Amino acid sequence: MEEQRENKLGVLPIPQLIRQFAVPSIVAMLVGALYNIVDQFFIGRSIGELGNAATNVAFPLTTSCTAIALLIGIGGAASFNLSMGRKEHEKAVHYMGNAAVLLFGLGLILCVGTQIFLTPMLRFFGSPDSVLSYAIVYTRITSIGFPFLIFSNGGAHLVRADGTPQYAMICNLAGAGINTVLDPLFIFGFQMGMAGAAFATIIGQIAAAGMVFRYLCHCKTVTLHRAHLMVHIENALQIMSLGLSSFFNQIAMMVVQIVLNNSLTYYGSRSIYGESVPLACAGIISKVAMLYFSVVIGLAQGLQPIASFNYGAKQYDRVKYAYGLTVRYAVSVSACAFVLFQLFPRQIISVFGDGSEEYFLFAVRYFRIFLFATFLNGVQPVTATFFTAIGKPIKGVFLSLTRQILFLLPLIVIFPLFLGIDGIMYAGPIADLVAGAVAIGMMVLEMRQITRLERARTTECIT
Repeated sequence: MEEQRENKLGVLPIPQLIRQFAVPSIVAMLVGALYNIVDQFFIGRSIGELGNAATNVAFPLTTSCTAIALLIGIGGAASFNLSMGRKEHEKAVHYMGNAAVLLFGLGLILCVGTQIFLTPMLRFFGSPDSVLSYAIVYTRITSIGFPFLIFSNGGAHLVRADGTPQYAMICNLAGAGINTVLDPLFIFGFQMGMAGAAFATIIGQIAAAGMVFRYLCHCKTVTLHRAHLMVHIENALQIMSLGLSSFFNQIAMMVVQIVLNNSLTYYGSRSIYGESVPLACAGIISKVAMLYFSVVIGLAQGLQPIASFNYGAKQYDRVKYAYGLTVRYAVSVSACAFVLFQLFPRQIISVFGDGSEEYFLFAVRYFRIFLFATFLNGVQPVTATFFTAIGKPIKGVFLSLTRQILFLLPLIVIFPLFLGIDGIMYAGPIADLVAGAVAIGMMVLEMRQITRLERARTTECIT
């Protein structure tokens, strides 16, 4: 019965599988983005510009949580699905148990480290003095929820890999729903300000983590025992190797965010906008952009179990079809986001509260220039995840680093030397265009290799 259930990845039509696995993944990613959006909305309405800037300063730590969740969650899910595709069921269940323990354990380490080094970390992340007190209040509380945030987000990948994507979606929806209800209650009803937003966030994360834990105790296709929870170094290394591309993509985003925050503060103070306006606007815009990017990443995550299982089962025609269909969906979503960002930037930024004319001027220009190549952003994340899914993590890691580290980071540092704060804006589209071209080139070569494997497989079957 277990084998029959798992084999649906190898027999059901690819469009049906993508809908079945991608839609819950998209919802889960959107929910994760909405955690930050909801806080940003209510903080902007109650505290204003300084509160928005504070959440932007704290955002690298949230990105760190996402990075760890993807490192272990994606890696554990890929290891599980590849093993199931090869009929190595006992190995698969060890990967799942080890991944679950690693998720919570790494979350505890990050929580403790944040509590100890909070103030210097926030200054390193680019906090000016006017914002620091707000950021400390918010981050000291939210860091308590890091183990639960990482466990719920990473564990959702394990739940999807086990063949129950709908439950993973429900877990994330429940956490976001609790956060959305408690945010206005704590911020406005109890007059708790930044602390209220933070408490609402961690309560939702704890609830979602509890639901994921409950599922892992009663998995659909395997049964976890205590022995499977004992972390073995070889299992941990295998899990991390397959999660590295997604991990480095998030770490790259975090590094860029830190450099970006410091650059915005420095060059903003030397412009008509001041030091806090660019920091606040960029934080809001990055979180809005994460809404569409969450759809793209959700599509990529939905592709992962399909590509992993079928590649392990040597059904290469299904692997190619799944990738092609997923990347077409992702590019379509990116194109729609491009149109919205170009046509309605002021309307979007106005949702998060009022500001000076300089505030809106900077926000509109940042939307239109920095996100100008958004239409191409559907290619790189899907392709990087695809390489990880088929057991080629080095290619996935390299591709994950192209946009953020190899292209965007140097441009953020160099362009403002000549163009001031405008240089930061122009760095975005150039990095997107070059990274997209690299992803397309790498995938063309990989598809040729898969085609050769497909032909060899056909010849083997005939003989």
